[in-house]
Amino acid sequence: MMKTFVDTYLKLWYAAKPTIAAVQGWCIGGGTDMVLCADLVIAGEGASFGYPPSRVWGTPTTAMWVYRMGLERAKRWLLTGDEIPAPEAARIGLILETVPDDRLQAHALAFARRMAQVPTNQLVMLKLLCNQTAEHMGLGSSRLLGSLFDGIARHTQEGLDFVTRAQQAGFRQAVRERDDPFGDYGSGPRGKSRRK
Repeated sequence: MMKTFVDTYLKLWYAAKPTIAAVQGWCIGGGTDMVLCADLVIAGEGASFGYPPSRVWGTPTTAMWVYRMGLERAKRWLLTGDEIPAPEAARIGLILETVPDDRLQAHALAFARRMAQVPTNQLVMLKLLCNQTAEHMGLGSSRLLGSLFDGIARHTQEGLDFVTRAQQAGFRQAVRERDDPFGDYGSGPRGKSRRK
């Protein structure tokens, strides 16, 4: 099942022409698996990123976190599942940049138009050159492990307990109980960094 999702996300990565993701609001869990496959990620200042399923019930299937921001930073954010406000995501290299929320679409389109001034063959070659570097660093193997571990995480005792709790109390309540101890996502005040 996860392979179908991952193959869909990777269409952004393997598209011949460069792709730009413009992110507004929440980009968490599987949303990051998809968005981080784009070549460039621009976010509104009010956006938030994170992988809360790393707390229970999943791992990033596309494994793009390490390739985007390096090993130690990826561990810092994945080993806690902490929420990452967009300005922080840009500072640590998870995404390219942030802009005011009301300028996001115009800014992303202007950037795409600027890039479109470069001949298409150049864009294709440059994208392939950069992506092949990540592929030769092991992205394919990392992606396979991410997908397998995501499936395994759903069948651990903690994963099964999470599903049982979601069936009993509802998915939102189970997620709230998972995230409340961390004080982020829906459990904390919006727009404030909750790292400790």
